Amino acid sequence: MAEPILAFKAGRAFRRQGTNFVDAEPTKGSVELSRGDDELLHFLWKNRTNNHIEEDLILFPSDAIFEKVPQVTSGRVYVLKFSSSNQRHFFWMQDVSSARDDEFVNNVNGLLQDLDYTPVWNTSASASGSSSQPQASTSQAQPSCTTTGTFQASAEQLAALQQILTSMTGPAGTDVPELSLTDILTPANITPLFTSHPELINALYPHLPPDLPVPPSSEAIQQIVSSPQFRSAVANFDQALRTGLLGGLVRNLGLPEEAGTGIEPFLRAIQDQADRERRSSGGGSSGQDIMDTD
Repeated sequence: MAEPILAFKAGRAFRRQGTNFVDAEPTKGSVELSRGDDELLHFLWKNRTNNHIEEDLILFPSDAIFEKVPQVTSGRVYVLKFSSSNQRHFFWMQDVSSARDDEFVNNVNGLLQDLDYTPVWNTSASASGSSSQPQASTSQAQPSCTTTGTFQASAEQLAALQQILTSMTGPAGTDVPELSLTDILTPANITPLFTSHPELINALYPHLPPDLPVPPSSEAIQQIVSSPQFRSAVANFDQALRTGLLGGLVRNLGLPEEAGTGIEPFLRAIQDQADRERRSSGGGSSGQDIMDTD
């Protein structure tokens, strides 16, 4: 099978027999669309735990549509409907942020209509580092070089960042040295995380430039964190934090507003949140909590 044209994190859901209720399956997965060796569009569902493709649907142009199920209010559930049959395949979005849901859906439907359709990405800056950033699909524009959309840090990302911060700043309770983010978020510090924690790649790929292989390899991630564009973005974010005016932005990271008032408050807030995530990660869930995003 060729490289995916489009991919995003999504789990499967199944209609309860004899009812209109839909039950979400908690397995971490991804929807991937690719052009097969048969030159037809393949709509795949991949299990992200074992990396196996467990569903492979062959779609003909204009035979299906992908749309949200408005009756489901406890999660972001979508259905793949066929015009030539009564088939229904349900999926629920597993990315913690809903900022790119519409973007993914629009691109899926574009490909369902025409396999030669080129996906349009509105919330990511171009990988070439162009100074003009496309307008986000929401009405609130995000500052360039800091974030590409509303973003909620995952437990894995928080724990990984805490690991970096701990190694650079010493044990909790000591003073944070006068460092900049460019001293901390270096390729030498970040790259080993993708070897020791490969699950981070799956957690990050919805927030990376859309023209990368999907999901990207660890080598592609290494190229990103070593690129001048990444270093410039880190430097700009560092400088913006030093202004003390990023309280509103850091709320999109799930951090308290005071984390946007300087480098030290930002680092301490990241570490505090990672500690809380670690303490709460042992709790079980049931019922509607089955649709946990990551």
